[in-house]
Amino acid sequence: MQKNKKPELLIPAGSLEVLKTAVTYGADAVYIGGEAFGLRAKAKNFDLSEMKKGIDFAHDNNVRVHVTANILAHNYDLEGAYKYFEELKELKPDALIIADPGMFMIAKEVCPEIDIHVSTQANNTNYMTYKFWYNQGAKRVVSARELSLKEIGEIRANIPDDMEIESFIHGAMCISYSGRCLLSSFFTGRDANKGACTHPCRWKYSVVEEKRPNEYFPVYENERGTYIFNSKDLCMIEHIPEMVDAGIDSFKIEGRMKTALYVASVARTYRKAIDDLFESEEKYRANMDWYKSEIAKCTYRQFTTGFYFGKPDENTQIYDSNTYINEYTYLGSILEVTADKEIILEQKNKFKVNDEIEIMKPDGRNISAKVLSIKDNEKGTEMDSCPHPQQIIRVRLNEADVCVNDIIRVKGDSKQK
Repeated sequence: MQKNKKPELLIPAGSLEVLKTAVTYGADAVYIGGEAFGLRAKAKNFDLSEMKKGIDFAHDNNVRVHVTANILAHNYDLEGAYKYFEELKELKPDALIIADPGMFMIAKEVCPEIDIHVSTQANNTNYMTYKFWYNQGAKRVVSARELSLKEIGEIRANIPDDMEIESFIHGAMCISYSGRCLLSSFFTGRDANKGACTHPCRWKYSVVEEKRPNEYFPVYENERGTYIFNSKDLCMIEHIPEMVDAGIDSFKIEGRMKTALYVASVARTYRKAIDDLFESEEKYRANMDWYKSEIAKCTYRQFTTGFYFGKPDENTQIYDSNTYINEYTYLGSILEVTADKEIILEQKNKFKVNDEIEIMKPDGRNISAKVLSIKDNEKGTEMDSCPHPQQIIRVRLNEADVCVNDIIRVKGDSKQK
């Protein structure tokens, strides 16, 4: 693997807490959204104060920050876009992620010193499109999800050496063409291209021809690669060498609405897999069972390799159940460790005294521990359990190897305990 440059690992963050987790657990770069113009309206997102804190924290740890502004803008969005980019100019993120040519022009005018990356929402499916954006001043283009690795390799061979390719390596797959979906607007009046998607592609459907009641038909893609209905989650953990060989510069994890546990799990696993591969392919292959085991601890649907090895059929793309698989529950991230080794955390899900939990560490170790006591951090009151989300609590474990930013998780659904 020495002939190829090690790709960037690009991790999503929907809040300041998750950004810090992504940085701690191995990201080379993070992508975030502000309160306007990003395509994740349901994510917590960052106000300008939090964005500054996040950018400063990332830069202090030599991690880059990309800010999404990838809506498909209407006329009434444009005036606000000028103001937003003026504000971002002062915060100095490393790149802006943009899909709309109008937004691209405004960003170039207002903050030309910030790199522009062209979003997958722009449907980037061929090398002439990449060349077009390069000539407009784009540093990087995010490939359409419908491309195979062979096609990406052909793009790499036909674009300037200093132009970067970013491609998804893990996460949920939007069904409509590169995510430009109309289903949410049609069914619920909430625009997926303005960040308010209700994910109707996750619902269960059958197609019936009006003159053939009770006769249900499967839904297939057409020749252009467009799916209408639900997809399995992308997972390329077993195929990192092929993605490197295709000339991809940045491996992107999907999931700006995911928890810190999800982000920590995927970041840590792909970080180790990439580093192992660039040490030796033998080490990468030898550790494959560990990678797959750790990825399975994230919340996910069934996995697919998407379009990377050719057009998928209904068996490789469409999942059998729209239920998430959730092997572990997120209990919280350690905010502080006291002198006598009690941990302080903001509790995310219920757990109780005597529970067996797991400490997830950035270096790849998972340490089993038992909960010995729980106290309300403010009042010092002893508690048998902590049923109130976001309560700040003080916990003593039978394990002393604990550090700030370690993740605390428990196997299974803590709500059923």
